[in-house]
Amino acid sequence: MRKTKGAEIALLTILTAILLLTGAGALVTWGATTGVEIGKHGWIALGLGTFFSLLVGCALMFFSSRSGHDDMADPFRRTEVR
Repeated sequence: MRKTKGAEIALLTILTAILLLTGAGALVTWGATTGVEIGKHGWIALGLGTFFSLLVGCALMFFSSRSGHDDMADPFRRTEVR
């Protein structure tokens, strides 16, 4: 097991803070919509938007994995083999 560097801890802390702020913002927004009803077409649009967002995200993940872009973008990977 390798040691965690200060930069990795800082990055993890920042990303965790962003995730928590996003979740808090989503909860505030969800709570502010009390009494607002979404019609049938709104639910269909929400479902299709979610589905196609996940579809595109998974396709891009598959494409970058197959083409080797993930290997080039990993700054923490060591090139030496022990």
